[in-house]
Amino acid sequence: MARRKIVAGNWKMNMTPSQAVELCATLKDLVVSDEVDVVYCVPAIDIIPVVEAVKGTNVAVGAENMYFEAKGAYTGEISAEMLVDAGVKYVIIGHSERRDYFKECDCLLNKKVKKALEAGLVPILCCGESLEQREMGVTMDWIRLQIKSDLVGVTADQVKGMVIAYEPIWAIGTGKTATTEQAEEVCKGIRECIAEMYDTDTAEAVRIQYGGSVSASNAAELFAQPNIDGGLVGGASLKADFGKIVNYK
Repeated sequence: MARRKIVAGNWKMNMTPSQAVELCATLKDLVVSDEVDVVYCVPAIDIIPVVEAVKGTNVAVGAENMYFEAKGAYTGEISAEMLVDAGVKYVIIGHSERRDYFKECDCLLNKKVKKALEAGLVPILCCGESLEQREMGVTMDWIRLQIKSDLVGVTADQVKGMVIAYEPIWAIGTGKTATTEQAEEVCKGIRECIAEMYDTDTAEAVRIQYGGSVSASNAAELFAQPNIDGGLVGGASLKADFGKIVNYK
């Protein structure tokens, strides 16, 4: 099955609304592609101006986080329904920074995944191991636990439309990148895990990204791997080089 590549920029806590609009203008002609889905996952305050800025282009907008309740006394949170109404199509769930800094557990992330799907958003579900876990040889055990926990109660048809992002924590923002072989090995393992949980058709349909210091210089080699369907890009998504990652061939 030929899976369409998807390259998503995770802006993290960068870009004021005015800076975000400027960046969209800078990237507009650089990220044009008929072969790759392009997503800007932006801070909440930037969502509305970015949705407006990318109208008429090939770019979709994603959020970096959301809550699992539709509304209520949850000061500071944003619901899936709010995101959809604002024009958001994707949402990052379970990034290692959310898991680590904000102590988001798999039971919470499972609720977020199900709520995002219910609202019509495409979850970009993140998973990944620490350097200590890799050195202990438990990388796949850990990632399989994350995937199985986060997808409890999620149907095969729902999984087929999702994106899973493998991001080794030790390679996020460090300049270190997993070797092509390491990245492909884990992405292949994730696909095998999905096949065990659901079936081969579901495993072949779900798109799996690699994230962790993806750059213009390594994108082509990474994305050429049979189980890597694009990238979740951090710092490089804030630069003109993001266009080179999107048009990696």
